[in-house]
Amino acid sequence: MHPTDLPPPERGSSSSVDLLVHGGDILTVDASGTVVPDGAVAVRDGRIVEVGPAERLRAAYDAADELDARGCLVLPGLINTHTHLAMTLFRGIADDVTLQGFLARVIPAEAAGLSPETVEAGIRGAIAESVRGGVTTALDMYWFHEAAEAVARDAGWRLLTGPTFMDVPGPPDGRAYADRLGWAAADLAARTPVPGTRPVIFAHSAYTLGPEQLTAISALAREHGALLHLHAAENAGEVEMVTEQHGMRPVELLDSLGILGPDTLLAHAVDLTDAEIAAIARTGTAIAHCPVSNLKLGCGIARVPDLFEAGVTVGLGTDGAVSSNTLDLLGAVRIAALVHKAGGDPTAVGAEQAVRMATVESARALGLADQLGSLERGKRADLIVLDLSRPHLTPRHDPWSMLAYAAASSDVRDTVVDGRVLMRGRTLETLDERRALRALRDAAAGAAPVPASRTSASEAASTV
Repeated sequence: MHPTDLPPPERGSSSSVDLLVHGGDILTVDASGTVVPDGAVAVRDGRIVEVGPAERLRAAYDAADELDARGCLVLPGLINTHTHLAMTLFRGIADDVTLQGFLARVIPAEAAGLSPETVEAGIRGAIAESVRGGVTTALDMYWFHEAAEAVARDAGWRLLTGPTFMDVPGPPDGRAYADRLGWAAADLAARTPVPGTRPVIFAHSAYTLGPEQLTAISALAREHGALLHLHAAENAGEVEMVTEQHGMRPVELLDSLGILGPDTLLAHAVDLTDAEIAAIARTGTAIAHCPVSNLKLGCGIARVPDLFEAGVTVGLGTDGAVSSNTLDLLGAVRIAALVHKAGGDPTAVGAEQAVRMATVESARALGLADQLGSLERGKRADLIVLDLSRPHLTPRHDPWSMLAYAAASSDVRDTVVDGRVLMRGRTLETLDERRALRALRDAAAGAAPVPASRTSASEAASTV
């Protein structure tokens, strides 16, 4: 059922709902940027039934559960469009290196240390971190996705993941590349549709996969209506590597193969030419912008204002907890709003644009804007409640500005996914946090190598 097909809210007598979030200011992030002061959100069966004034909704609905949001801001849950969640296992092993130096450390560590059990521990810790930071959905490219899905399902958290393709020696799952297409096809065929998600296939990049492989993976994605997600043009070194391998730049190559399109999402896209931006716009391809990771790895600053001008959908991501060291998407909102001003234009990416990148534009990048990203009747009930009682959030003149330039992930008080409260009053309700972090520490101790204290010049210059 499409959101607009929902029956109208009942009037004249009380109606039962599963959850009523009431009393706070509601930042809907709808097309008009509507704010409902002293508003409420009514939820039934995982969907938003109504958004409106708190006084009226309290009278109209009998709620099985409530969140009193007085003195708070209620907004859509944040959506992480590019991450490698179980990389929490390796946080801190590849700091102060280039992208190529990063890969030189992380790929061998993954081959040696990953298993379904370690990924399970890594993802559980990552979900705890994400829920605490107000992230309600993530697109996760990583090995052993089946283990990650099981943990997310138990926690009630929205995870989009699926088979990953990366033609490297000794992959962590031990599956030969020749067997991967059949395995991925079976995985996709066995999936049951889940509201607020879609099938996904991950093709790591044009430097770990050849043109024929990329074409076959893209065809499989289209056969199953899956989102295809790839790294592309993350830095100048990658562009040079792909050009040497295939005679074309990454985005140029993908365009020539017919892989760009409305069901393709490119991660990073930092090193782009004008012609490549035009190709991305022409094909309806979306971008996952990861400003913190790009800065930390010295990759550069993506041409997000130019992408906006061309009409490209740009969502926001954290990347993994090795390249960014954090899954703090609200922190990425701030960096996205600030870093593009460095060229001298303070309007390059405004506060509202940055917040939209982490909510409705991220949903659009995933092809799920009809279900996620804003607080509107019929959409999935993914929302967060931000405590506004903190000194750094006082006074409050503009919610977009406050979110982009002042708010922190620690200000998130409550997190709701599909109408289920996952965090209430900063306490996680669907995960045993102490146990999760203990298991993560234990798994990391066995999986992660001791990090080098500093990067050698030869490693910084190396490529994989």
